[in-house]
Amino acid sequence: MFELSANDYVLTLAGVVLFLGVIAFFVGLFTLAFKITSGDYAKISNHSAKLMAKGLTDDVSDLMGNASSLLESLTQMSKTRAGVGMFLIIVAFVLFIVAYYLITRIM
Repeated sequence: MFELSANDYVLTLAGVVLFLGVIAFFVGLFTLAFKITSGDYAKISNHSAKLMAKGLTDDVSDLMGNASSLLESLTQMSKTRAGVGMFLIIVAFVLFIVAYYLITRIM
């Protein structure tokens, strides 16, 4: 087994933290960038719009209520996805700061 000095250990730890920060940043950015372009959202929105139109023409109020709750849950899911993306970006910046702190402690 090879031996690490304290500086080598801290430098290795800083590199791992930096790598994790980069991964968290790109995953968060990917989550934010592609939150609306998902095809599933578009399909569900189109079908619920058709349900609401059908409910208007046939005067079925229960169908209208279910379609509006479906649209509300889609909106909530989109907000949740955006929140997860922002959380990952904030975590990435915290990891960048920790890596910077570890490297400045060596020098």
